Amino acid sequence: MAYPYNQPQPSSAPMMPPLPTVIFGPQYCAPYPLDLAVVKKVMTISDGNFAVTDVNGNIVFKVKGSLLTLRDRRVLVDAAGYPIVTLRRKIVTMHDRWEAYRGESTNAKDLIFTLKRSSLIQFKTKLDVFLASNTKENVCDFKVKGSWFERSCIVYAGESNNVVAQMHKKHTVKSLLIGKDHFMVTVYPNVDYAFIVALIVILDEINDDEASD
Repeated sequence: MAYPYNQPQPSSAPMMPPLPTVIFGPQYCAPYPLDLAVVKKVMTISDGNFAVTDVNGNIVFKVKGSLLTLRDRRVLVDAAGYPIVTLRRKIVTMHDRWEAYRGESTNAKDLIFTLKRSSLIQFKTKLDVFLASNTKENVCDFKVKGSWFERSCIVYAGESNNVVAQMHKKHTVKSLLIGKDHFMVTVYPNVDYAFIVALIVILDEINDDEASD
């Protein structure tokens, strides 16, 4: 059976991650490496300027903002417009903390994960992700490291070296001319790709804030 997303598995890719990586739902976990393209219109702040497609150009996810809280809330929706997760920034926080809630909820009972900086001063991206069940937050469930500027961030399972997703830049002359930021993310087998996209949306917001400071 041919899968529309299927791409040859990189030779350096590790085997299946040891942790269960169903975060939003099993429908977002593929048994093969999945390449997704992230396209962001650079010169607009209008609703829906962030789209995620498969390698054939089909829309998989879109990101919507709230007009009332344009900078502090984002909603990830599927191709049909169904809300999957609401991403909300905590306003009063030292570590640039974001929270992810199921659907369009912001109730504590619907919290899925939180994300925060590993340290206040950073020259490279380093973020810790804690699932809702990890209330003590002594050890992170996932970690994001790398360079957002170069679009070369990697998502690891916990404090291990097990890669669950990897970003790589895909700048072309055409994408620069039409004012779009275009990059790829490879999601490893059996990893929730909706979760990985949610992390990328938060990464983008954090770095947009830094650029505007």
